[in-house]
Parts: sequence; structure tokens; C-alpha cells
Amino acid sequence: MPGCDFTRREFLRWSGVAAASPFLARRQLLTGVTQSRSARTSVAAVNLELVTLTEGSAVITWYTGHPGTDDGLGRMEPARSDGEVQWGTHPDRLRRTTRSRGDDTPYHVVELTGLEPGETYYYRARSQGTDARPTPFDLIAGNAVGTSDFGLAAGGPYSFTVPKPPPGRFLFSIALCNDLHMGETQAGLVGGIPQIKGVSQLPGRPPYPEVMLESMVEDARDAGARYLFAAGDITAEAVPLDLSRAGKLLNRFGRHQHDYFVTRGNHDRSHAGTEYAQCRVGAWEGNDCFHDQFFPGDQPTYFSRSLDGLRVLGIDTYDKAGRGSDPGALSTDQFEWFRSELAKHQNQPMMVFGHHPLIVKESPFPITPSNTLDTTQTATVLGDYAKSPGLFLHHAGHTHRNKRTVSPLAPAVTLQEIAAVKEYPGGFSLLRLYTGGFALNFHKTRSPLSREWSERSRQEISGAWPQFALGSSVADRNTVVKHDLSDLRRPSKHSGRP
Repeated sequence: MPGCDFTRREFLRWSGVAAASPFLARRQLLTGVTQSRSARTSVAAVNLELVTLTEGSAVITWYTGHPGTDDGLGRMEPARSDGEVQWGTHPDRLRRTTRSRGDDTPYHVVELTGLEPGETYYYRARSQGTDARPTPFDLIAGNAVGTSDFGLAAGGPYSFTVPKPPPGRFLFSIALCNDLHMGETQAGLVGGIPQIKGVSQLPGRPPYPEVMLESMVEDARDAGARYLFAAGDITAEAVPLDLSRAGKLLNRFGRHQHDYFVTRGNHDRSHAGTEYAQCRVGAWEGNDCFHDQFFPGDQPTYFSRSLDGLRVLGIDTYDKAGRGSDPGALSTDQFEWFRSELAKHQNQPMMVFGHHPLIVKESPFPITPSNTLDTTQTATVLGDYAKSPGLFLHHAGHTHRNKRTVSPLAPAVTLQEIAAVKEYPGGFSLLRLYTGGFALNFHKTRSPLSREWSERSRQEISGAWPQFALGSSVADRNTVVKHDLSDLRRPSKHSGRP
């Protein structure tokens, strides 16, 4: 849910806007769901998305279903089908064809490779000869399928322009993720609002947080990530068993505090109750099982590390008392430490990651103080960021969406919200560092079970969830930025994961 704490009052404000347009009826028409069931002799291809766009490749996904059916969530029942993307450099000459990964599936993934930086390409996706229709954006101004509006009115082909790579030589990559929610059993719930039904895993399938985390770790390794940063909400409610399970799955990537690093989210806060009683007494209230799992002994729940010349500051944005539905904040001690570290390393290549964003803008859902860090702290932090020429990125979660923001108070720092691991669109962002800048690209997880769950969970909020979570533009999930990172070094061949 937006900010993990969407309230009844916020929902009512949003639903008034949604009710003013016939978007739900239009979506049912576009997805092929009607009140009657028809023969399953054909398929409809929908939910077309340009997910990942790098300097040499593009990843395109879509879904095929049986027209006229309803799986109980307002979505067509899945239909296995072939899939292909026809593409080229002219809209009337789509002479190249790339087939869907794992043909004969409802969950189509096609990766186009060998693209030329700066070139504009045109494409259409097809299953059983039927063109795939884009994910509809009714509540927001946006584009799920291209970097321009070409083809949107005509039903394709669609268009994207390949970005140019960052200057300099490649150094290493980092997987950025958040909102794993280990232990959660229903996605998309809004507390106290019976009109909104959560989405549960299909019977017989493993718990969806485990499915998504397992695939994310494997995909991040396959993508060549040297490090992994998980920015909070590792669990749904900080239950010791869930914390332990999350740690075991993350350990498949490498060693904690050496290869992967975590920070606390509001869901990982201290809790009271018998199942938490064996954990240390929390600094603010209850018992702090997250602290015991990931920061044992006398370690604080925030840290500063130098990784191959990159200064990384991991902050605990719920270092406070509370029930998780209020703004994030750093304790007085942590805030002083954070400002000191920023000043000490201001000229070193540096990034920050923590759960709550500093700024949340342009949301179809209500924006409330609980979406961000405390506003007073945010103002101070942005002032410090403006005085830190080495700082280039602040990675946050909490909102469960892809959104790139640049504040005029610190224009050299990219403020990046990244969609949740645990639900649609379900994945991570790969940060690729070069001597002259960085590229940041969102990747959906790719295991068969994760693709199935991701598509199922897009039905949160009566199917409106993609308009919030995917990112209103390709640039919200894929970006290239110039920045002097020449002081970084490539990891030595002996520093890799075991």
C-alpha cells in the first residue's frame, strides 16, 4: 500500500477522485473481463509495459488471458500463449523479431539486445497474432510503454529512444531494493475498509514474500551486482521467525555487512507481545528483534561504510517511538551522527539509503506526512546535501513505487523511490557505476513463480495499483546521470562473494 500506512480517510479522499472517472469500467473492458464467460479459443494480450531501458537493451512484458473470464480479482484467467516483439528503427519496417522468454506462458518477458545508444526504436508485442495493449493510465498522466507518446492513440507501434551510457569506464554494480515484507499474507489491504480486498497467494504456492525475495536475490546475482542494499521493511511485523528467514534468503547473496546491507523500516520497529519477548528491550518501546537479527551486540542500527571508494550511509528512518503510521525520523543522536558523516565525507563519492523518502510528489493517492521523513529533518538534510558535492544518490522505499525526484534545494542528488520487492511490479533497481556517472535501471524479478505473483498482485486497489507503482514514465525507473565518480575503484578479484 502507499507508504505502508494508507488510512481509511486517505482512501475516501482518493476514491472520490477515482469515482469521478469511469476508469474501473474502462479497465474491465481493456483487460477483457466481462460478466459472461466465453469459449477459451482465443487470448487477449494486455498490460504491455516497457520495464527496463538500458544503453543497449530493453525489457518488455505483457500478460495473456482468456477473454470473458474473471479469476475473482477482476482479471482474466491466465492463458498460455506464444509471444513475440516485432521491432525496428522505422514504424513501418519492424523487421526484427524477438520471442518471449519461456514461450507458451501467460507471463511474457522479451529482452531486446544490441540496441544503439541514441537511436529511436519502434515495436509492437503480439500473442497469437493479437497486439498487446498497454497498461492503461486513467488516474495519472503517464506512459507505460515508451519514452514518447508515439503510437498511444493509434494502438501501436510504440517508441523509445535508447539512452547514452555514462561517461568513463564501468566500475561495479549495486542492487537496490526495499519492502520485502517477510511474513505478510495479503497484499494491498487498507485497514478498516471492507471495499478494498487484499490479494492472497494461490493455494499450494509458497508464501509470496519468499517467492519474490528468492527471485530478487538470484536475479541480482545474475545481473552482476557486487553489493545489495535493502532499504527497510524487511518484514511485515518484525516477528523473529520472519527476520531469520529474511536473513537466510539474503545470505544467498553473500555475507551480511560485507556483501549486503539492510536498514530498518517502520514495519521493522520494536513490538510488544509474547512472540517478541526474547528480543532485547527496544530503545523506545517494546522489544527490538530487528536490532538483534541485523545489528547484534552494541552496534547502532545505522552505519557508514567505504566500499571500493564509495562512502555509503545507511540510516534508520524509524529511530523513534510509534506504531509505524506516522512520519519517519532519526533520533537526536543519529541525526547528529548523520550530519557529521555528510560533512566529513562531502567530497567523496557518496550515497545514502534508508526507508522513508525525503520528498514524495505527484502521487494519484493522497500524500500525507507519514509518507516521508519528518519535514524539519528533511529540510536540514537537503541543505546538507547541497553542501556535499560527492553525494549523488538517495535511495528510499516505503511508497512501493518507482519515482525519480530532484529537489531544487539539492539538484545534484537523485532522490529515488524504488518499488517493493514483495508485489507488483516486484523487483529491484541495478545501480551501475562508471567513472563519469551512473545508470539506474529497474528490473522485474524473473522466476516463473515471481512473474505469476507479480501479475496477480497488480490487481491491488481494484486494479489501479500499476498507475501508482510502476512509475508514470520510463525515466522514473530508468535513468542515466553524469557525476564525477573517478575516485571509485573496481573491486579486487579477491573481494567477491563466496
